[in-house]
Amino acid sequence: MTLLRLNETAVSWREVEGEIIALQHAESAYLATNGTGTLLWKSLAEGTSRDDLVELIVGEFGIDRVRAAADTDAFLDALRAQGLLVV
Repeated sequence: MTLLRLNETAVSWREVEGEIIALQHAESAYLATNGTGTLLWKSLAEGTSRDDLVELIVGEFGIDRVRAAADTDAFLDALRAQGLLVV
């Protein structure tokens, strides 16, 4: 199992009214998440696996695993592209 985690040196963040508001340090870019992103983000802050993230979405929102996996992969890819994810 590969452990994924937010790159704490690359981003500062807070949860505000159920959303994550983050500042990506390298480009001084602000980011925000929706409810699903907030769920994933908080799990990544603690450290988790891709499979656990997929199961988290399935359990929380009752969607099928294929869609949950696609949504999770898109979110992880976006974080990787911004240097916000470490393995």
